[in-house]
Formats: sequence, C-alpha cells, structure tokens
Amino acid sequence: MEIKDFVGVYINQLKGLLDEIDPSVIVKIVESFELTLKTGGRIYVLGNGGSSATASHIANDFGPGLRRRGIANFDVVSLGDNAPVVTAIANDIGYENIFYMQLEGLLQPQDIILAISCSGDSPNIIKAVDYAKKIGSTVIGATGFSGGKLMQVADIVFHVNAKDGEYGLVEDVHMILDHIMYSYYVQRGSNA
Repeated sequence: MEIKDFVGVYINQLKGLLDEIDPSVIVKIVESFELTLKTGGRIYVLGNGGSSATASHIANDFGPGLRRRGIANFDVVSLGDNAPVVTAIANDIGYENIFYMQLEGLLQPQDIILAISCSGDSPNIIKAVDYAKKIGSTVIGATGFSGGKLMQVADIVFHVNAKDGEYGLVEDVHMILDHIMYSYYVQRGSNA
C-alpha cells in the first residue's frame, strides 16, 4: 500500500475508534479525579513504552499544566518518570516490580491508579493494579485490543477496541482521552 492510501486508511480507522468512545466513561474518570481534590488523594499514572510517555504527559497536564493556570491542584505522579528508581528496581528485584515497589507502603485507599496498557496484561501493570485493589484504591484502566486482565479488574475502563497489534491507534486514543479531560478543565477554568 502506498503512503497516501495508508494515511487515508489510518485516519479512517482512528475516526471509527473515536466514534466508539463512551462519553459517560470519561465523565466517571473526571469525577474520580475530582474526588481526589476533596479527599487529598494522589493520582498515580503508569504504563510501559508509548503508554509510559502518555502517563508522563497526563502527569504534566494534570499537575503543573493545570496548577500554573490556577485551575486545579491535582497531586499526580507518573511512576515511569524516575529512570534511576525504575532501573534499580528492575535490576534488583525484577521488571514486574517497577510500579508495585513504588506504591508499596505509600498507596492509600483515597488514591487512584490510572493504568495504561494496550494489552491489559503487562505483568508490572497487573502487579501494581492487584496491590491497588488490595488497598482499596480506585483503578482506572485504559486498555486496547481484547482488554486483558486490566479490563476485567479495573473499576473504570476506557477501552479502545482496536485489532491486536494496532498499538499506534490505541495509544492515539489514550492520548486523546488526556487531551479531552485536560481541555475540559482549561475551558472550565477560563470561564470561572
């Protein structure tokens, strides 16, 4: 397939996935974020690879991005952002522990885990999510493909029903989720 044709196909696939978004799920995510402002909870965002980049972007938007505009003061942390911590944990006790070990002993019931995983089956994501469920924290799962275990155990699921292996499309829609919510807060703040 030539690039021109490929671009058209990709854009049409992305449009189709965007049309499938259930706005009520985004409302639930925003409401859970809002609750942390009242309870003093923290939002932990985690993902691998491209999803880790999305997690960092979310932490930027909902942390300093809103704070510097005087809109909201979310306590939000991306667990993939500290490379020395991540690599030390991975080297010393295994990659499956990179998120769990950062949460152990710190995670509180009023906190939120926003786990981003295209497959929904990444062992390090699932270990952290299982711990969060044990603590009683709210788990939001941003998933793709068949959704995996994350889709089964999350309290709120934002699912992108793309074909297996379509990482770009799933990651695109997860990033759009961030921008929908962030843009909502920015417009709300400018109307205050």
